[in-house]
Amino acid sequence: MIFAPTIVLLASIFQAATAVEFVCPMDKDVRAQAPGKCYRCGMPLEAGVREPVEYRLGLKVKPGAVPVGKPVELQFELLNPVTNKRATRFEVVHEKLFHLFLVSADLEYFEHVHPEAMGDGRFRLRTTLPKAGIYRVLTDAYPTGATPQLIPAFLTTAGYAKSIGESMASPAADLGVQKGRNMEVSLRMEPANPLPGRKTMLFLSISPGTGLDQYLGAWGHMLAVSNDLVDSSHEHPAFAEVRQVDGKQEVQFNMFFPREATYRVWVQFQRLGVLNTVAFTIPVRDIR
Repeated sequence: MIFAPTIVLLASIFQAATAVEFVCPMDKDVRAQAPGKCYRCGMPLEAGVREPVEYRLGLKVKPGAVPVGKPVELQFELLNPVTNKRATRFEVVHEKLFHLFLVSADLEYFEHVHPEAMGDGRFRLRTTLPKAGIYRVLTDAYPTGATPQLIPAFLTTAGYAKSIGESMASPAADLGVQKGRNMEVSLRMEPANPLPGRKTMLFLSISPGTGLDQYLGAWGHMLAVSNDLVDSSHEHPAFAEVRQVDGKQEVQFNMFFPREATYRVWVQFQRLGVLNTVAFTIPVRDIR
């Protein structure tokens, strides 16, 4: 005979084992026991955690010899690694179907733009590259039914013969106050000296302390790229709210720098309708 307390205990174990957890596809640490939206990025929470599937990036450039200072067209498609078919449907992430970052090898040029949909699953960007050299291309999109993708590629301008090793930057640390178009941004980190593979909390203080707007559905956007262009990470604020600290507005990001390197970290904020892009240079060393 099974007693009632035992039945209750078994039922509780069964419910716990069969409970469905809802997870944000972009911020996987945001979880809930019921459907809803992510408090950080606004994405609908999904039942369970999907296994990541890495799509391949198809990139076409017109003209094929990438010019400097003249218009160039970039066309992008994401290919399913199993079927090799082009993805044709995408989820809206931070108000856009497709985010694109362009970073020059010397880390002096940065662009965050949004290619236009061509109607068949491809996306197109017309731009002008300002200088000769190697560029890191980072495509950020979420094919429907898959998982979010941050896929890198390289562009090299016509006639440029140096390797990545010869082209990469060796910037000095720059942790001082950065000036944007209508704000100043200061940085505080915990720990003060970031360690590879460990969480670093980055606190961005914005002055004047009023007028911060959401930009593309978030209080800020951050891109970190290592000086050899190997590692990159696109992050959003760790919390949904903006704090008031010492008369300034403060936004927190959490970052895991994967290894020893010097990282250029671009941060974008919008204040009173004006987009500000500032950059810090953060050395990450294993001093344990």
